[in-house]
Amino acid sequence: MAVRAVRGAVQLERDEAGHMDEQVGALLMEILERNDLAADDLISIWFTATPDLHSDFPAAAARKLGIVDVPLICAQELDIEGAMPRVVRVLAHIESDRPRADIAHVYLGAAAALRKDIAQ
Repeated sequence: MAVRAVRGAVQLERDEAGHMDEQVGALLMEILERNDLAADDLISIWFTATPDLHSDFPAAAARKLGIVDVPLICAQELDIEGAMPRVVRVLAHIESDRPRADIAHVYLGAAAALRKDIAQ
């Protein structure tokens, strides 16, 4: 089994903890589904949030989904002028037999504009 990385992002409509949980949870579930993964396949997950998000830690959404024994970390995204606001990004390290080219990176809603080259 190989170690692979999966990317993803979602833009929030507003900075509210419940909304963040809902949107980040949906992003994580979509990453798992599109890549035929279970929580046991996760090695670790990095979350970043743009500086305008203050309501909660994105990793809290993973814990609420039952992802409790996977190392998670949150960081702040660079504050670049003109960057898309209210975005949570994910970099998940996984164990998978899929070739790197077959990994499905998930960019939901408006966040698909961030990586048109890999968004599926």
